[in-house]
Amino acid sequence: RALAVCIGPSGCWVLHRVQISDLPSKELVPGDVVELHVGDRVPADMRIVTLRTATVRAEQSSLTGESVAVMKTSVPMRLEDCELQAKENMVFSGTAIANGTAVCIVTSTGMSTEIGKIQSQITAAGEETSETPLKKKLDEFGELLAKVIAFICLLVWVINYRHFMTFDILPGLPVPIPNPSTIKLDVGKMVYYLKIAVALAVAAIPEGLPAVITTCLALGTRTMAKKNAIVRKLPSVETLGCTTVICSDKTGTLTTNQMSAVQLVAAADSSQLRTWEVTGHTYNPAEGQVLNLLMMDK
Repeated sequence: RALAVCIGPSGCWVLHRVQISDLPSKELVPGDVVELHVGDRVPADMRIVTLRTATVRAEQSSLTGESVAVMKTSVPMRLEDCELQAKENMVFSGTAIANGTAVCIVTSTGMSTEIGKIQSQITAAGEETSETPLKKKLDEFGELLAKVIAFICLLVWVINYRHFMTFDILPGLPVPIPNPSTIKLDVGKMVYYLKIAVALAVAAIPEGLPAVITTCLALGTRTMAKKNAIVRKLPSVETLGCTTVICSDKTGTLTTNQMSAVQLVAAADSSQLRTWEVTGHTYNPAEGQVLNLLMMDK
């Protein structure tokens, strides 16, 4: 959703019929000439044609993870041989202009942009049904259990083969001996013992195992939710538990890409220094102000 917001519709200044017009970014097509100003969000991937100011910098930490604004230029480059960070004459969709003004030409829009490609990869990865380690172990256990149960059921059915036949006993003998001429195969008894074998197989299947596993994963999700971690899919809890190393970008992921003052040293006079410790997470300059430290001391 965050990527969709970055490539969502916004306005931009487009050179159209020898005049600059404010048009929605969704109407841009490759070849349009756009003028970008400081504070503008780049609506599409563009190549810089002319710099209207001495310098132009773009804030593209959301795309490349760079913590500082990147200097841009209008010098032509061979983009085929460059990495994304090295394309100094390009500005990318979803980034912002930190300072300066430039005239650019649109090269790609929508899902063809660099951030659009990332969203396409995330969407494709979400549609893939990747097997977790737990699912693989359960599949192996299920195959082994099915083979064992099938063998036991067949063995139980074969052991009772004597009960599959009906016959008469020869009269006048001290030991009961079946009359060979009366031996018949009883299909009803075969089906009866087959039902017993099937009932044994059903009883051996661990029907409560999926419910137990789901409950354990749900408890893990609940524990992570208490630590402000939202889990969208239950199998991801088990996958995270098996993870040993996580490779992640620092800027914007582990940090907020905002510098914060943690210590302030003020010189009251030539012979005295005052030190203040600053706590909290950054600040909003629109809501606060720096007071006179000498007045605070008095």
